[in-house]
Amino acid sequence: MTLRSITLGTGQHRLQTSALGYGAMSLAGAYGAITEADSISLLEHVAQREVTFLDTANIYGDGASERILGTFLRHRRSEFVLASKVGIEKGAGVGKRRARGDAGYIKEQIDQSLRRLGTDHLDLYYLHRVDPDTPIEESVGALGELVTAGKVRTIGLSEATGEEIARGHAVHPITAVQSEWSIFARDVETHVLPTCARLGIGFVPYSPVGRGLLTDSFESEALPADDIRQNFPWFMPQNLPHNAALVTRVRDIAARLELPTAGLALAWLYQRAAALGVEISPIPGTRTAAHWDQLQRGVDVELPDAALTELNGLAAEVSGDRSFDPRWVSGGREGLLPRR
Repeated sequence: MTLRSITLGTGQHRLQTSALGYGAMSLAGAYGAITEADSISLLEHVAQREVTFLDTANIYGDGASERILGTFLRHRRSEFVLASKVGIEKGAGVGKRRARGDAGYIKEQIDQSLRRLGTDHLDLYYLHRVDPDTPIEESVGALGELVTAGKVRTIGLSEATGEEIARGHAVHPITAVQSEWSIFARDVETHVLPTCARLGIGFVPYSPVGRGLLTDSFESEALPADDIRQNFPWFMPQNLPHNAALVTRVRDIAARLELPTAGLALAWLYQRAAALGVEISPIPGTRTAAHWDQLQRGVDVELPDAALTELNGLAAEVSGDRSFDPRWVSGGREGLLPRR
């Protein structure tokens, strides 16, 4: 599988990387257990598929994801574009953590992340969530100081609103914005993506296959009790049967086009991004090599107009919001969530 390159951002703050990245939250057990040996094996497989963009965060498994990536990257750090995040304090679990973006915290956490990752710099460092108690200007200013210090090459924001992105970009150039975006979750198209297009900021969609919903392998009755998805409205008992029926429609479209459903979901993203004028590198996460190959099949597929029309109408039919707390994501703070 030959994987093309893309450029996030513009000017001296641009970052060249693969058109598809790996989201390493899965290595911390969020969607089920995986051993460190299996994690390393999976990362080797992803690297063999010419993926050079690896994304993690200090909060994933309380540093476990970063440590595993650090092991994998030993003696080969220069082969990869490495991104991590700061801005969520450890709490009692999903929905019980808080955003923290003050300058002191950011400068403290970078050194811990670099130590776990076994490197002296990150290629991209995101503010994981916007702190409601800290002006975005302070958070971005601190990230910018890390660039000056040589600890970070470029900076990004995650789940920031269009207005927050513009304010942050005025302090220091933002290279990439990361937010959830998929066939089922499209609120970023209203304000966030137009802002990125206008300012020349790249976009990194996380959960591009709807946390596993938009795949051929998802089985609603097999969701483990400790799976992180149990906390998200799409997967709750009052919403999941309806959403699973929508997934069946997506699978039918994929079957007609002889694509894996996950590959179809990625192909839709690339075409939608091109229509909106943004450069993207999605970061799906998986625990199996076979699932990765299904995803990657969608990178350079052009979907027919009829399929795009069918897929474009599905988000309005999804039951439940994409987040357990609308304030936790950009669409909620922009008044786009909740729908129902």
